[in-house]
Amino acid sequence: MAVVPDSSAAPRPGAVALALLLVYVVWGSTYLGIAKALQAGVLPLTSVSGARFIIAGSLMYAVLRLFRKMPRPTLRQWRNLTIMGFTMLLLGNGMVVLAERDVSSGLAATAVASVPLWMALFSAVRGQHASRGEWLGIAIGFLGVVWLNAGSSLAASPTGLILLLVAPVGWAFGSVWVRGQDLPGPFMTAAGQMICGGVLLVITGLSVGERPTALPSLDGLLAVAYLCLFGSIVAFTAYVWLLHNVRPALAGSYAYVNPVIAVLLGVLLNGEHFGWRDLVAMAVILAGVLVLALARTRK
Repeated sequence: MAVVPDSSAAPRPGAVALALLLVYVVWGSTYLGIAKALQAGVLPLTSVSGARFIIAGSLMYAVLRLFRKMPRPTLRQWRNLTIMGFTMLLLGNGMVVLAERDVSSGLAATAVASVPLWMALFSAVRGQHASRGEWLGIAIGFLGVVWLNAGSSLAASPTGLILLLVAPVGWAFGSVWVRGQDLPGPFMTAAGQMICGGVLLVITGLSVGERPTALPSLDGLLAVAYLCLFGSIVAFTAYVWLLHNVRPALAGSYAYVNPVIAVLLGVLLNGEHFGWRDLVAMAVILAGVLVLALARTRK
């Protein structure tokens, strides 16, 4: 969705700092939340992703309709929201959750950090030609992706490797495809996308045989509640506010901060370990995203 920053009044620095902190830390911590939920036996597609998006999206939708009096999406808009839910939530988020059954939360977050690189590539294919600096960032970033996939511990998990290749491509394709489409306002778009994506995730989970055999533990339920409330509502609301009030490059800086947060939390709270190849690949990917962001700022 294209959102134009509101330049009529400069946002307070404290509000910007708080919103950035929420997006950086909360979104970075969701990878650990996913890992904890999976370790507690919560089903990946139907519960860790599907149920929490349906709950979060329904709560947002109810608030927007009842208290903000926003109109409901049209049938055409629901179709577009369904496509967004398929590409960004089913292929994007759902594949990350499945991958975290085999790989660490830090590696998953680092692979997802390549989203801006794929977005730039898809944008170039659509005719939005990249500058030399942007192509340099794309090249550096993809070098890191190749290193991560071929030379790190991720290579030991073929399933996780494939899933973490599909996830950023799906999210990036959906993010580029959505530009210029008929959609409701940004908050209603978020709510509708979560509802549609959540339903698709639950259907997919059931179709591949996910069936609850026992109630999740308290830790698992708390992890899903955290993902629903903070990951899907609080942090996303902060991100949309940033899109309205600061430069896109600053709002999108989460892409190279989230992996750092995810790696630190994984090491400190989940006993994850990383080799030197993993760390080098992470650094190269983040360097590519940073070069890309700086090139776009100058452009």
